[in-house]
Amino acid sequence: MDAVAAPVRRESRYVRRLGALLFWISCLCPAGIRAEGMSASTDLNLIASSLPEGKISLVQSFTIPVLRGSGFLTQGNSLKALLTAEVSPISLNGAAECILTPLAFFQLAAGSRIGTGWNIQLFGAGLTGIGRNMPQGDHGAAVDGPAFDGVFWKGHIGGALQFDMAALFPGDWHHIVVRTYHEANYKLFSRARGRDAWYYEADLGENQNGFNYYGNCLIGYQMPGVIKMAGLMAEADKYLYDTPQGELWGDDLPRWYFSALAQAALTSRIDAALIVQFQTLRRFTAETQDYAYYRDRRMASPGALSLTFYRVVGIITLRLGKTGTS
Repeated sequence: MDAVAAPVRRESRYVRRLGALLFWISCLCPAGIRAEGMSASTDLNLIASSLPEGKISLVQSFTIPVLRGSGFLTQGNSLKALLTAEVSPISLNGAAECILTPLAFFQLAAGSRIGTGWNIQLFGAGLTGIGRNMPQGDHGAAVDGPAFDGVFWKGHIGGALQFDMAALFPGDWHHIVVRTYHEANYKLFSRARGRDAWYYEADLGENQNGFNYYGNCLIGYQMPGVIKMAGLMAEADKYLYDTPQGELWGDDLPRWYFSALAQAALTSRIDAALIVQFQTLRRFTAETQDYAYYRDRRMASPGALSLTFYRVVGIITLRLGKTGTS
């Protein structure tokens, strides 16, 4: 068994497991499906940011009524499948996800994403689409890998709890919503070996092949009119691969993101969203904070974090088409 083939075999094993899960979900659904209630929609998302980043995505979704009842807890039950194609200045991605809603307040999700990338210079800064993050010299770092040099893969399974106050007190102005989502995911770069670190889509380059946790909590207010929703969201992302001595550079700490967001209906087919985000950064000692290779840095003290501005994101959603009713 050669070392090059090993990541591909590991990836295919997780793909097969995810495929089996989605197959059994589909097998359980037909008894509760009403074919006349199926619907499909196509959306185009245009994403811009105050950072040198952007993305265009095309999303095709299918919604199938599943195990629906007459009560408010089950009248909206469905199985939703989403197929997504994405392109950014440094990456190409394809994704698939299934979301099962067996109760109004609960959802289960499973999905997979695959992609690749390339590296460019933009506004005097290097943007790394894909590649290994390798130590170089005394605390230096270098990106190892040309364009399309390997494949990024991610599989996830998660669940969400959600609540809308209007379910208890009906009314257009009573939609105070709370939603929390949590998932375990596995990320893989096909060229990484052992504990190699790697970049994807201009991130910090601190990824490894292994499991991760992601979770978020949203509280928002939905309303009729042009402004459809305003809310606050907190997100946490944490590596679960337990790198030896990782606590020295804060590898064991979650990365937090805090957002204020608003969504507006510009026309009957065009929505716009604006998101302002802050993030936590680890605080390193003065001697090591400028080291390029992240594993050579040392935390100023255990758990030392600071909150800083991250970015402003704008999203335009164009509804290209919809068929059926759900």
